[in-house]
Amino acid sequence: MNGMRNAATAIALALSSVLAAPVANGQERGPLTLARASYFFVGGKIDTAIEGSPMFGQMYVEYMIPARRTHPYPIIMVHGGGQTGTNFTGTPDGREGWAQYFVRRGYAVYVVDQVARGRSAYWSPQPDGPVSAARMSFLDQRFVAPERSLRWPQARLHTQWPGDGKPGDPAFDQFYASQFPSLASFPKQQELNRDALAALLDRIGPAILLTHSQSGSFNWPVADARPGLLKAIVAVEPSGPPVHDIDNTGAPDWFKDAERTKISGLADVPLVYDPPLAGDAKLAFVRQDQPDKPDFVRCWLQQEPARKLPNLAHVPVVIITGEASYHAPYDHCTAAYLNQAGVPNTHIRLADVGVHGNGHMMMIEKNNAAIAGVIAQWLERQRLTERHAGR
Repeated sequence: MNGMRNAATAIALALSSVLAAPVANGQERGPLTLARASYFFVGGKIDTAIEGSPMFGQMYVEYMIPARRTHPYPIIMVHGGGQTGTNFTGTPDGREGWAQYFVRRGYAVYVVDQVARGRSAYWSPQPDGPVSAARMSFLDQRFVAPERSLRWPQARLHTQWPGDGKPGDPAFDQFYASQFPSLASFPKQQELNRDALAALLDRIGPAILLTHSQSGSFNWPVADARPGLLKAIVAVEPSGPPVHDIDNTGAPDWFKDAERTKISGLADVPLVYDPPLAGDAKLAFVRQDQPDKPDFVRCWLQQEPARKLPNLAHVPVVIITGEASYHAPYDHCTAAYLNQAGVPNTHIRLADVGVHGNGHMMMIEKNNAAIAGVIAQWLERQRLTERHAGR
Protein backbone atom coordinates (compact mmCIF):
# COMPACT_ATOMS: atom_id res chain seq x y z
CA MET A 1 0.00 0.00 0.00
CA ASN A 2 2.91 2.39 0.75
CA GLY A 3 4.18 1.90 -2.80
CA MET A 4 0.77 2.79 -4.21
CA ARG A 5 0.62 5.94 -2.04
CA ASN A 6 4.12 6.94 -3.08
CA ALA A 7 3.23 6.47 -6.75
CA ALA A 8 0.10 8.61 -6.31
CA THR A 9 2.13 11.34 -4.58
CA ALA A 10 4.73 11.37 -7.35
CA ILE A 11 2.04 11.60 -10.02
CA ALA A 12 0.32 14.42 -8.12
CA LEU A 13 3.55 16.43 -8.00
CA ALA A 14 4.28 15.83 -11.68
CA LEU A 15 0.68 16.59 -12.63
CA SER A 16 0.80 20.03 -11.00
CA SER A 17 3.19 21.23 -13.71
CA VAL A 18 1.14 19.57 -16.45
CA LEU A 19 -2.06 21.30 -15.35
CA ALA A 20 -0.30 24.65 -15.40
CA ALA A 21 0.38 24.35 -19.12
CA PRO A 22 -2.47 25.49 -21.43
CA VAL A 23 -1.95 22.77 -24.01
CA ALA A 24 -2.02 20.03 -21.35
CA ASN A 25 -5.13 21.47 -19.78
CA GLY A 26 -7.21 20.70 -22.84
CA GLN A 27 -6.92 24.10 -24.52
CA GLU A 28 -6.13 23.07 -28.09
CA ARG A 29 -3.31 25.18 -29.40
CA GLY A 30 -2.56 25.22 -33.10
CA PRO A 31 -3.35 22.61 -35.73
CA LEU A 32 -3.09 18.91 -35.07
CA THR A 33 -0.20 17.94 -37.33
CA LEU A 34 -0.35 14.36 -38.60
CA ALA A 35 1.94 12.24 -40.70
CA ARG A 36 -1.09 10.21 -41.74
CA ALA A 37 -4.57 9.23 -40.65
CA SER A 38 -6.99 6.65 -41.99
CA TYR A 39 -8.81 3.45 -41.00
CA PHE A 40 -8.82 -0.29 -41.60
CA PHE A 41 -10.54 -3.43 -40.36
CA VAL A 42 -8.96 -6.39 -38.58
CA GLY A 43 -10.25 -9.88 -37.82
CA GLY A 44 -13.52 -11.32 -38.94
CA LYS A 45 -14.57 -13.71 -41.64
CA ILE A 46 -17.27 -14.04 -44.28
CA ASP A 47 -19.95 -16.59 -43.47
CA THR A 48 -21.34 -17.98 -46.72
CA ALA A 49 -23.67 -20.28 -44.78
CA ILE A 50 -25.86 -17.29 -43.90
CA GLU A 51 -28.06 -15.60 -46.48
CA GLY A 52 -26.27 -12.58 -47.90
CA SER A 53 -22.83 -13.92 -46.86
CA PRO A 54 -22.23 -11.39 -44.07
CA MET A 55 -18.88 -10.74 -42.45
CA PHE A 56 -18.77 -11.05 -38.68
CA GLY A 57 -16.09 -10.66 -36.01
CA GLN A 58 -14.40 -7.72 -37.73
CA MET A 59 -13.19 -4.63 -35.85
CA TYR A 60 -13.05 -1.08 -37.22
CA VAL A 61 -9.80 0.74 -36.42
CA GLU A 62 -9.24 4.48 -36.92
CA TYR A 63 -5.72 5.79 -36.49
CA MET A 64 -3.76 9.03 -36.24
CA ILE A 65 0.03 9.10 -36.55
CA PRO A 66 1.63 12.37 -35.39
CA ALA A 67 4.07 14.19 -37.64
CA ARG A 68 6.50 14.23 -34.73
CA ARG A 69 6.26 10.87 -33.05
CA THR A 70 8.20 10.75 -29.79
CA HIS A 71 6.93 7.49 -28.21
CA PRO A 72 7.74 4.09 -29.70
CA TYR A 73 4.55 2.29 -28.70
CA PRO A 74 1.10 3.35 -29.94
CA ILE A 75 -1.97 3.50 -27.71
CA ILE A 76 -4.98 1.36 -28.62
CA MET A 77 -8.16 2.91 -27.17
CA VAL A 78 -11.15 0.63 -26.58
CA HIS A 79 -14.51 2.05 -25.47
CA GLY A 80 -16.97 0.51 -23.05
CA GLY A 81 -20.49 -0.92 -23.21
CA GLY A 82 -23.07 0.90 -25.31
CA GLN A 83 -20.40 3.24 -26.63
CA THR A 84 -18.19 3.55 -29.72
CA GLY A 85 -14.78 5.02 -30.49
CA THR A 86 -16.33 8.49 -30.48
CA ASN A 87 -15.71 8.45 -26.71
CA PHE A 88 -12.06 9.16 -27.51
CA THR A 89 -12.19 11.32 -30.64
CA GLY A 90 -14.15 14.21 -29.13
CA THR A 91 -16.64 15.22 -26.46
CA PRO A 92 -20.39 15.92 -26.64
CA ASP A 93 -19.72 19.63 -26.17
CA GLY A 94 -17.15 19.82 -28.96
CA ARG A 95 -13.77 19.63 -27.24
CA GLU A 96 -10.88 17.43 -28.30
CA GLY A 97 -10.77 13.91 -26.90
CA TRP A 98 -8.10 11.68 -25.46
CA ALA A 99 -7.06 10.55 -28.94
CA GLN A 100 -6.03 14.09 -29.93
CA TYR A 101 -4.47 14.68 -26.51
CA PHE A 102 -2.07 11.77 -26.87
CA VAL A 103 -1.34 12.45 -30.54
CA ARG A 104 -0.30 15.96 -29.49
CA ARG A 105 2.06 14.33 -26.98
CA GLY A 106 3.74 12.28 -29.72
CA TYR A 107 1.87 8.96 -29.51
CA ALA A 108 0.38 7.11 -32.44
CA VAL A 109 -3.23 6.36 -31.50
CA TYR A 110 -5.57 3.61 -32.73
CA VAL A 111 -9.25 3.99 -31.77
CA VAL A 112 -11.55 1.02 -32.33
CA ASP A 113 -15.23 0.29 -32.52
CA GLN A 114 -15.78 -3.01 -30.73
CA VAL A 115 -16.85 -6.05 -32.72
CA ALA A 116 -20.57 -5.82 -33.58
CA ARG A 117 -20.66 -2.16 -32.53
CA GLY A 118 -20.68 1.12 -34.43
CA ARG A 119 -18.70 0.88 -37.66
CA SER A 120 -17.83 -2.76 -36.96
CA ALA A 121 -21.06 -3.64 -38.71
CA TYR A 122 -23.35 -6.31 -37.29
CA TRP A 123 -25.66 -8.20 -39.62
CA SER A 124 -28.74 -9.89 -38.24
CA PRO A 125 -29.27 -12.77 -37.90
CA GLN A 126 -25.79 -13.89 -36.84
CA PRO A 127 -24.52 -16.68 -34.62
CA ASP A 128 -23.15 -14.17 -32.09
CA GLY A 129 -26.56 -13.71 -30.52
CA PRO A 130 -28.85 -10.77 -29.75
CA VAL A 131 -27.91 -7.23 -28.84
CA SER A 132 -29.25 -5.06 -26.04
CA ALA A 133 -29.30 -1.29 -25.43
CA ALA A 134 -29.20 0.76 -22.25
CA ARG A 135 -32.29 2.78 -21.29
CA MET A 136 -32.17 6.51 -20.61
CA SER A 137 -32.75 5.90 -16.89
CA PHE A 138 -29.64 3.72 -16.76
CA LEU A 139 -27.52 6.36 -18.50
CA ASP A 140 -28.85 9.03 -16.14
CA GLN A 141 -28.04 7.00 -13.02
CA ARG A 142 -24.67 5.59 -14.09
CA PHE A 143 -23.15 8.16 -16.44
CA VAL A 144 -24.75 11.57 -16.76
CA ALA A 145 -26.07 12.62 -13.35
CA PRO A 146 -25.53 10.01 -10.62
CA GLU A 147 -25.89 12.79 -8.04
CA ARG A 148 -29.62 12.93 -8.84
CA SER A 149 -30.38 9.31 -7.95
CA LEU A 150 -27.65 8.56 -5.35
CA ARG A 151 -27.41 4.84 -6.01
CA TRP A 152 -23.95 4.60 -4.35
CA PRO A 153 -22.38 6.72 -1.60
CA GLN A 154 -19.85 8.60 -3.75
CA ALA A 155 -22.43 9.70 -6.36
CA ARG A 156 -23.08 12.97 -4.50
CA LEU A 157 -19.57 14.14 -5.45
CA HIS A 158 -20.24 14.23 -9.21
CA THR A 159 -19.67 17.67 -10.77
CA GLN A 160 -17.94 17.23 -14.12
CA TRP A 161 -20.66 16.42 -16.67
CA PRO A 162 -20.76 19.08 -19.44
CA GLY A 163 -24.14 20.83 -19.46
CA ASP A 164 -27.17 20.14 -17.30
CA GLY A 165 -27.43 16.44 -18.22
CA LYS A 166 -31.05 16.56 -19.37
CA PRO A 167 -32.77 15.95 -22.72
CA GLY A 168 -32.77 19.15 -24.73
CA ASP A 169 -29.34 20.18 -23.51
CA PRO A 170 -27.04 20.03 -26.57
CA ALA A 171 -24.29 18.02 -24.84
CA PHE A 172 -26.76 15.49 -23.45
CA ASP A 173 -28.48 15.05 -26.81
CA GLN A 174 -25.13 14.53 -28.56
CA PHE A 175 -24.15 11.89 -26.00
CA TYR A 176 -27.51 10.15 -26.18
CA ALA A 177 -27.35 10.06 -29.98
CA SER A 178 -24.03 8.21 -29.72
CA GLN A 179 -25.40 5.22 -27.75
CA PHE A 180 -25.30 1.88 -29.52
CA PRO A 181 -26.62 -1.63 -28.75
CA SER A 182 -24.10 -4.17 -27.45
CA LEU A 183 -23.88 -7.93 -27.80
CA ALA A 184 -25.88 -9.32 -24.92
CA SER A 185 -23.51 -12.22 -24.21
CA PHE A 186 -20.53 -11.21 -22.07
CA PRO A 187 -18.51 -14.34 -22.99
CA LYS A 188 -19.13 -13.67 -26.69
CA GLN A 189 -18.11 -10.00 -26.33
CA GLN A 190 -14.86 -11.00 -24.69
CA GLU A 191 -14.09 -13.83 -27.09
CA LEU A 192 -14.68 -11.82 -30.26
CA ASN A 193 -12.90 -8.67 -29.09
CA ARG A 194 -9.97 -10.66 -27.70
CA ASP A 195 -9.44 -12.20 -31.13
CA ALA A 196 -9.85 -8.89 -32.98
CA LEU A 197 -7.49 -7.02 -30.65
CA ALA A 198 -4.95 -9.82 -31.01
CA ALA A 199 -5.22 -9.41 -34.80
CA LEU A 200 -4.69 -5.65 -34.38
CA LEU A 201 -1.54 -6.23 -32.30
CA ASP A 202 -0.30 -8.67 -34.94
CA ARG A 203 -0.69 -5.94 -37.53
CA ILE A 204 0.76 -2.91 -35.70
CA GLY A 205 3.16 -4.58 -33.28
CA PRO A 206 3.76 -3.90 -29.57
CA ALA A 207 1.34 -1.38 -28.08
CA ILE A 208 -0.26 0.10 -24.98
CA LEU A 209 -3.84 -1.03 -24.40
CA LEU A 210 -6.18 1.60 -22.91
CA THR A 211 -9.61 0.23 -22.05
CA HIS A 212 -12.70 1.61 -20.36
CA SER A 213 -15.44 -0.10 -18.40
CA GLN A 214 -16.84 -3.18 -20.19
CA SER A 215 -13.75 -3.42 -22.40
CA GLY A 216 -11.63 -3.70 -19.24
CA SER A 217 -12.57 -7.39 -19.25
CA PHE A 218 -10.64 -7.69 -22.54
CA ASN A 219 -7.30 -6.73 -20.96
CA TRP A 220 -6.64 -10.08 -19.39
CA PRO A 221 -7.56 -12.44 -22.28
CA VAL A 222 -5.67 -10.19 -24.73
CA ALA A 223 -2.61 -10.48 -22.48
CA ASP A 224 -3.00 -14.25 -22.62
CA ALA A 225 -3.35 -14.21 -26.40
CA ARG A 226 -0.41 -11.86 -27.08
CA PRO A 227 1.72 -11.61 -23.93
CA GLY A 228 4.77 -10.32 -25.79
CA LEU A 229 2.93 -7.49 -27.53
CA LEU A 230 1.30 -5.68 -24.59
CA LYS A 231 3.71 -3.07 -23.24
CA ALA A 232 1.29 -1.55 -20.71
CA ILE A 233 -2.37 -1.72 -19.72
CA VAL A 234 -4.29 1.44 -18.79
CA ALA A 235 -7.52 0.15 -17.26
CA VAL A 236 -9.91 3.08 -16.85
CA GLU A 237 -12.54 1.81 -14.41
CA PRO A 238 -12.30 -1.71 -15.81
CA SER A 239 -15.25 -4.10 -15.78
CA GLY A 240 -15.54 -5.30 -12.23
CA PRO A 241 -15.29 -6.05 -9.48
CA PRO A 242 -13.83 -9.55 -9.83
CA VAL A 243 -15.97 -12.66 -9.49
CA HIS A 244 -19.36 -10.92 -9.08
CA ASP A 245 -20.61 -7.66 -10.53
CA ILE A 246 -22.31 -5.21 -8.18
CA ASP A 247 -25.92 -4.06 -8.24
CA ASN A 248 -26.22 -0.53 -6.85
CA THR A 249 -29.27 -0.49 -4.59
CA GLY A 250 -29.07 2.93 -2.93
CA ALA A 251 -29.15 3.60 0.82
CA PRO A 252 -28.91 2.05 3.30
CA ASP A 253 -27.25 -1.10 1.95
CA TRP A 254 -25.89 0.44 -1.30
CA PHE A 255 -24.46 -2.79 -2.81
CA LYS A 256 -25.56 -6.30 -3.69
CA ASP A 257 -23.55 -9.02 -5.44
CA ALA A 258 -24.93 -10.02 -8.83
CA GLU A 259 -25.65 -13.72 -9.25
CA ARG A 260 -23.43 -14.36 -12.26
CA THR A 261 -19.95 -15.67 -11.44
CA LYS A 262 -17.07 -14.75 -13.74
CA ILE A 263 -15.47 -18.10 -14.46
CA SER A 264 -11.90 -16.77 -14.44
CA GLY A 265 -12.42 -14.20 -11.72
CA LEU A 266 -11.67 -11.25 -13.99
CA ALA A 267 -13.53 -12.35 -17.11
CA ASP A 268 -16.20 -14.65 -18.52
CA VAL A 269 -13.70 -16.50 -20.69
CA PRO A 270 -10.88 -18.76 -19.45
CA LEU A 271 -7.53 -17.26 -18.46
CA VAL A 272 -4.16 -18.96 -18.14
CA TYR A 273 -3.45 -19.62 -14.45
CA ASP A 274 -0.42 -21.22 -12.84
CA PRO A 275 -0.78 -23.86 -11.61
CA PRO A 276 -3.26 -24.65 -14.38
CA LEU A 277 -6.77 -25.83 -13.70
CA ALA A 278 -7.03 -29.56 -14.40
CA GLY A 279 -10.02 -31.11 -16.13
CA ASP A 280 -13.29 -29.61 -14.94
CA ALA A 281 -11.71 -27.92 -11.92
CA LYS A 282 -12.86 -24.38 -11.16
CA LEU A 283 -11.31 -21.48 -9.30
CA ALA A 284 -12.39 -21.21 -5.68
CA PHE A 285 -13.32 -17.74 -4.38
CA VAL A 286 -13.88 -16.20 -0.97
CA ARG A 287 -15.37 -12.84 0.05
CA GLN A 288 -14.03 -10.44 2.63
CA ASP A 289 -15.79 -10.48 5.98
CA GLN A 290 -15.62 -6.69 6.14
CA PRO A 291 -14.95 -4.00 3.49
CA ASP A 292 -11.58 -2.23 3.49
CA LYS A 293 -13.28 1.10 4.24
CA PRO A 294 -16.78 2.38 4.93
CA ASP A 295 -18.79 2.83 1.71
CA PHE A 296 -16.68 0.17 -0.06
CA VAL A 297 -17.88 -3.23 -1.24
CA ARG A 298 -16.55 -6.45 0.21
CA CYS A 299 -14.05 -7.85 -2.29
CA TRP A 300 -13.98 -11.35 -3.69
CA LEU A 301 -10.54 -12.95 -4.02
CA GLN A 302 -9.18 -16.38 -4.78
CA GLN A 303 -9.15 -18.89 -1.99
CA GLU A 304 -5.55 -19.34 -0.87
CA PRO A 305 -3.19 -20.61 -2.11
CA ALA A 306 -3.97 -18.33 -5.04
CA ARG A 307 -3.09 -19.25 -8.59
CA LYS A 308 -1.02 -16.77 -10.58
CA LEU A 309 -1.57 -15.05 -13.94
CA PRO A 310 1.84 -15.54 -15.59
CA ASN A 311 1.06 -13.73 -18.84
CA LEU A 312 0.29 -10.52 -16.94
CA ALA A 313 3.09 -10.65 -14.40
CA HIS A 314 5.49 -8.42 -16.36
CA VAL A 315 3.02 -6.02 -17.98
CA PRO A 316 2.76 -2.61 -16.22
CA VAL A 317 -0.89 -2.08 -15.20
CA VAL A 318 -2.61 1.05 -13.92
CA ILE A 319 -6.23 1.30 -12.79
CA ILE A 320 -7.82 4.77 -12.95
CA THR A 321 -10.88 5.52 -10.77
CA GLY A 322 -13.08 8.63 -10.67
CA GLU A 323 -14.10 10.19 -7.37
CA ALA A 324 -17.88 10.00 -7.92
CA SER A 325 -18.19 6.96 -10.17
CA TYR A 326 -20.00 3.73 -9.32
CA HIS A 327 -16.54 2.17 -9.62
CA ALA A 328 -15.25 4.20 -6.67
CA PRO A 329 -16.50 1.63 -4.12
CA TYR A 330 -14.90 -1.38 -5.85
CA ASP A 331 -12.00 -0.79 -8.26
CA HIS A 332 -9.64 -1.52 -5.36
CA CYS A 333 -10.97 -5.09 -5.54
CA THR A 334 -9.60 -5.46 -9.06
CA ALA A 335 -6.23 -4.13 -7.86
CA ALA A 336 -6.25 -6.58 -4.93
CA TYR A 337 -7.22 -9.53 -7.14
CA LEU A 338 -4.37 -8.77 -9.54
CA ASN A 339 -1.87 -8.41 -6.69
CA GLN A 340 -2.94 -11.75 -5.23
CA ALA A 341 -2.50 -13.33 -8.68
CA GLY A 342 1.08 -12.05 -8.95
CA VAL A 343 0.32 -9.00 -11.11
CA PRO A 344 1.77 -5.79 -9.60
CA ASN A 345 -0.32 -2.75 -10.45
CA THR A 346 -0.88 0.89 -9.61
CA HIS A 347 -4.36 2.04 -8.56
CA ILE A 348 -4.84 5.78 -8.98
CA ARG A 349 -7.89 7.37 -7.42
CA LEU A 350 -8.16 10.67 -9.25
CA ALA A 351 -9.18 12.54 -6.11
CA ASP A 352 -5.86 11.50 -4.54
CA VAL A 353 -3.97 13.41 -7.25
CA GLY A 354 -6.20 16.48 -7.11
CA VAL A 355 -8.68 15.65 -9.89
CA HIS A 356 -12.18 15.81 -8.44
CA GLY A 357 -15.82 15.27 -9.32
CA ASN A 358 -15.59 12.66 -12.07
CA GLY A 359 -18.13 10.02 -12.93
CA HIS A 360 -17.68 6.93 -15.06
CA MET A 361 -17.54 8.71 -18.45
CA MET A 362 -14.50 10.75 -17.46
CA MET A 363 -12.98 10.85 -20.96
CA ILE A 364 -15.80 13.14 -22.12
CA GLU A 365 -16.31 15.16 -18.94
CA LYS A 366 -15.23 18.78 -18.45
CA ASN A 367 -11.80 17.98 -17.02
CA ASN A 368 -10.99 15.13 -19.43
CA ALA A 369 -7.59 16.63 -20.27
CA ALA A 370 -6.54 16.65 -16.60
CA ILE A 371 -7.27 12.91 -16.45
CA ALA A 372 -5.36 12.32 -19.67
CA GLY A 373 -2.50 14.15 -17.96
CA VAL A 374 -2.58 11.66 -15.07
CA ILE A 375 -2.39 8.78 -17.55
CA ALA A 376 0.41 10.46 -19.52
CA GLN A 377 2.45 10.98 -16.36
CA TRP A 378 2.05 7.33 -15.36
CA LEU A 379 3.10 6.17 -18.83
CA GLU A 380 6.17 8.40 -18.74
CA ARG A 381 7.14 6.89 -15.39
CA GLN A 382 7.14 3.42 -17.00
CA ARG A 383 9.92 4.51 -19.39
CA LEU A 384 8.50 2.46 -22.24
CA THR A 385 11.37 3.03 -24.63
CA GLU A 386 12.46 0.40 -27.11
CA ARG A 387 15.54 -0.13 -24.96
CA HIS A 388 13.18 -1.32 -22.21
CA ALA A 389 10.91 -3.23 -24.58
CA GLY A 390 11.12 -6.38 -22.47
CA ARG A 391 9.44 -4.75 -19.47
